[in-house]
Amino acid sequence: MSDAAIATSSAAIGGLHPQRQHWAAVFAIAFTASVFCTTEFMPVGLLRYIALGLSVSEGAAGWTVSAPGLLAALAAPAITLLAGRLDRRWLLGMLGMLLVLSNLTAALAPSFAVLVLARVMFGVGLGGFWAIGAGLGARLVDAESAPRATAIIFAGVSAGMLVGGAAGALIGELWHWRAAFWLTAALSLAALAATMACLPPLRVAERVSPSSLLAFLRGRQSRVGLLVMAIALIGQFAAYTYVTPFLSHVAGFGGTAISSLLFGYTLVGMAGNFVAGAHAGHRTRATLLTAIGAIALSVLPLAFASAHPAAVLALMTVWGIAYGAMPVALQVWMAKASAQSQHEAGHEAGMALFVTNFQLSIAMGAWMGGQLVDRAGVGDALTLAGGAVLLAFATLGCLTRPAAER
Repeated sequence: MSDAAIATSSAAIGGLHPQRQHWAAVFAIAFTASVFCTTEFMPVGLLRYIALGLSVSEGAAGWTVSAPGLLAALAAPAITLLAGRLDRRWLLGMLGMLLVLSNLTAALAPSFAVLVLARVMFGVGLGGFWAIGAGLGARLVDAESAPRATAIIFAGVSAGMLVGGAAGALIGELWHWRAAFWLTAALSLAALAATMACLPPLRVAERVSPSSLLAFLRGRQSRVGLLVMAIALIGQFAAYTYVTPFLSHVAGFGGTAISSLLFGYTLVGMAGNFVAGAHAGHRTRATLLTAIGAIALSVLPLAFASAHPAAVLALMTVWGIAYGAMPVALQVWMAKASAQSQHEAGHEAGMALFVTNFQLSIAMGAWMGGQLVDRAGVGDALTLAGGAVLLAFATLGCLTRPAAER
């Protein structure tokens, strides 16, 4: 991200800055964020292997993606409210322990029901981490360095979101789907150790209250952002959750080619992340419109281009760049919406609602995509998902005006 984009996010964070820099803690949080997000999206590349190994349909296997999203949506505000003034270092340590336990349970799951239970436990930890940990950059370093610290943390978030599916596909093809969860379990242990070793005490002076959550929702920009985010992400994950079955069953790609495509999606997505960061701070509406519009225009024709590998490759490239850009633009939009909350409780309240909406949208998208896959086929599911993203584009265009940039 650019300094302009990160400064916008940091302005809404507030809180006290330490007397000395805690860069080791910043990198520990970034690493933990990457592990959480890698664990979240790992099943995207594993769906067909999980379905085969545990004798369930690929639509049913989508619950390994939707269940964590649903629990994270509920856990983000609940943990934020219940945590009170508990030192955030210890809270993050407990959430890290839950991450380790959930990955170990998934790796050892004897049945699909136990695997879903493991993903439910993971969702609780995910929601709490996103609500508490994602905005810590401004508390770990001084005000001048806060934009750079926040950029490092969100780079970890973006890397995990974009790498998870590709890594899952490769591991599933080369070894076994359980190997993917053994890997994330090992990474989770490393992240927990880094968190407890590197983070200073993070005491809280003001607890989050229900009124803090309601205050965030009073702003029109907050409501528009949450609505557009929900529609766009439902469409995105109704399509992305089932992109591996599409590439295999409809487009006819082999396992190695699929993992290569998803890694390419990862790489161009990271590029989209930084491109959006360079523009979202001062042209937030235009950046978000461009990202959402590009996702719609790449997903909508994907099924029709399935017989042409070069066309599929081109559309996946555009899709990857656009999705890499969208979360950055959404984050900056919501940071501007919460800019009136210049204290710690106000920021944590806004982040909790952001996480709730983000994760609930992922869960709904994965579930709706699964229903479409089982009833209409994966090709039609992707086309309808692209239509949902196009609806988000139209909603943002109609409810906002370019003057909002100023």
